[in-house]
Amino acid sequence: MITSIKEFTEYWQNHSKATQKLLAALTDQSLSQKVSESDRTLARIAWHIVLTIPEMVERTGLKLNEPAPSASLPRTAQEILKGYNAVAGSLLEQVEKFWDDSTLQIEDNMYGQQWKRGLTLEILIDHEIHHRGQMTVLMRQAGLKVPGLFGPSREEWAEFGGSAPEI
Repeated sequence: MITSIKEFTEYWQNHSKATQKLLAALTDQSLSQKVSESDRTLARIAWHIVLTIPEMVERTGLKLNEPAPSASLPRTAQEILKGYNAVAGSLLEQVEKFWDDSTLQIEDNMYGQQWKRGLTLEILIDHEIHHRGQMTVLMRQAGLKVPGLFGPSREEWAEFGGSAPEI
């Protein structure tokens, strides 16, 4: 569980940069990529990441800038990235402005359970990591170059003077 605002700030800045990097690699043509007819498209997963931020943290009393949790799915990759940038920046700003380390111990009703705010922030980051993983698979299926998030991607190994690990 996140126990300090400083810790959250560092985690959030690192993870939101990774999400921004992934979203910036999307193309409008790739947004319709999905595993099957029963699964979300790449656009829906990306937008779900965006909308979960205000949906989840507004349960703690914070009010974030646009987009609202009910905002419609954008038509372009650029609009998704713009929405993410706005809400991710707003979250960091609001937490740093209105919360302190003791605030992270306050419990809120989250989906029928009581979660400390530090846990809510951690779960929010974990949620984003989970969906970024899903997105990388769909991006490969759509023929996109996948950026490295926790080290170089297959395509980036050459840029670092190495070769990709053997399959």
